Amino acid sequence: MTLDPHDASTRIARICALAPVVPVLVVEDADQADPLARALVAGGLPALEVTLRTPAALEAIRLMAGVAGAVVGAGTLLGPADVEAACAAGASFGVSPGVTDRLVDAALANGLPILCGTATPSEAMRLLERGITVAKFFPAEANGGPAVLRAWAGPLPQMRFCPTGGIGAGTATAWLALPNVMCVGGSWVAPADALAASDWDRISALARAALALRPG
Repeated sequence: MTLDPHDASTRIARICALAPVVPVLVVEDADQADPLARALVAGGLPALEVTLRTPAALEAIRLMAGVAGAVVGAGTLLGPADVEAACAAGASFGVSPGVTDRLVDAALANGLPILCGTATPSEAMRLLERGITVAKFFPAEANGGPAVLRAWAGPLPQMRFCPTGGIGAGTATAWLALPNVMCVGGSWVAPADALAASDWDRISALARAALALRPG
């Protein structure tokens, strides 16, 4: 199903509104996918980004997509082949580190709402020209922190963002307080040591703490 840019933006905005934090997950073992998704959903974080950085990633997406309440996306989409593989695995949305016309075209053609990475006003304007009004801001902390998006809010009031990259529990609140930030992406809710130990209770507790970061 082909998406027009307005519908794509509406759908990704709904996903971003589900919780203040989208866990960014690097899954090395697909056997962990189901319990990991259940732990995060139980903690109140239903939108999950599985990065395509491991051989297990696509199988993890397929398994997580079967977990009740989970809305599973594929991260690190770099081109049309990644978009098609993500869709075949059952991803409900996509996330990329940057933005290219080929990537946007492929996402829209495959009916996949996508958070394209932006690091400059020009990249945000490029998306606006396409009719896309929701984007990723990456790498968030290395690219200047919350002050950058605070400055962008004046000239680019149409754009809303999910900052990702270097954000932790101690810095997320400053981002979430910005009027043009819908949610943040972060890996701290599923740390590598908790995954290695299959400590699902700890991951659920971290998810509940992340859920409480929502302003108001």
